[in-house]
Amino acid sequence: MLNSIRLENISLAFKGKQIFGNLNLKIKKGETIGIIGANGVGKSVLFKIICGLEKANSGKVFINDTEIGKKEDFPRNIGILINEPTFIPIYSGIKNLLLLSEINHIIDENEVRECMVKVGLDPDNKTILKNYSLGMKKKLAICQAIMEDQSIILLDEPFNGLDFSTMSDIRSILDALKKEGKTIVLTSHHQNDLDSFCDKLYFIDNQNLIVFTDELREKYFS
Repeated sequence: MLNSIRLENISLAFKGKQIFGNLNLKIKKGETIGIIGANGVGKSVLFKIICGLEKANSGKVFINDTEIGKKEDFPRNIGILINEPTFIPIYSGIKNLLLLSEINHIIDENEVRECMVKVGLDPDNKTILKNYSLGMKKKLAICQAIMEDQSIILLDEPFNGLDFSTMSDIRSILDALKKEGKTIVLTSHHQNDLDSFCDKLYFIDNQNLIVFTDELREKYFS
């Protein structure tokens, strides 16, 4: 089966601190993968490396078996949420998304509207971003990551700071994407956020990724 994402011997040091050392990862097409780790261990940096936004000191990144940095610098089939997107606070949700849609000119206004409805937002809501709740901002951020029908979705801490009701809404959105066959990679510093949803869990430890086991669960989360 085709690997959507393949990392080979990724090493990165930043300001004298080793972040990753010979990290390897394979994610098959259609898999949902969770990456667990404390704040500051490099979860967001790993996403940037996958997208070509951050260059590793050594190693190779392949998206759909195409090496990034060779034939392709930024894969267009990746939707990404890292931290909080920089939306314009005095614009409505749909106005922000329409501005972003003009970058690639792949989708029209109707498709933007459909995606907003898909994540539980009203495209006709004139509320400006600075008055959005945290849950609404998170849904809008996910919308910008998926609205161009990307086949690979990277979401950094999608559940962070959300109440139970909004977390349930986000899970429903992700369940729908999973059923569509999307390759999804999520991060969290709480293993319970990802446990029941992901096909496989990894843990960032000692500058590398290791499969999350019951032993690790007992060691770090009991």
